Amino acid sequence: MKHLVKLFVITFLYFVCTYAFAEQKIAYINMKYILNESNAGKNAQEQLQNTVKKDQKKFLEAQKKLKADELDLISKKSELSKEEYKKKSDELRKKVGDFQNSRKVALNNVAKKRANARTQLLKALDPILESYMAENNISLVIDSINVVRSTEGTNITKLIVEELNKKISSLELK
Repeated sequence: MKHLVKLFVITFLYFVCTYAFAEQKIAYINMKYILNESNAGKNAQEQLQNTVKKDQKKFLEAQKKLKADELDLISKKSELSKEEYKKKSDELRKKVGDFQNSRKVALNNVAKKRANARTQLLKALDPILESYMAENNISLVIDSINVVRSTEGTNITKLIVEELNKKISSLELK
């Protein structure tokens, strides 16, 4: 029993007094900067903006035509019979409903393209981060949103953007 207590005390002191000399390196990146400022990210944003502008122009023209049709119908209300006015009014409502649905589909399409671009960019970024972490013995990379304070040299955003720009210059949005 006496030897057991001595063994326990010595083991306890050994574990308490032993220090781990393993150094864990942590770095952070600004994901928003990478997604917006990399060549591929800028290219994707430009493609999305062009799609949105084209859709807005198309929908503005369609909206003007619907407004003109509405004003024309209102001006002819007294000339048309009740049944004919109701028929034309229903047709106009159907056109407005179709317009709203096509606008919603276009907005959803842009949202899907944006999500697809983000996914493609993150897939391209993952092997770059892995190789950088292996080369520099970094054990953890976190987003800068979660960083309160850090030392110089732990922000690797610009290095990663440079590597990403070397790997891909543009994205093909589907």
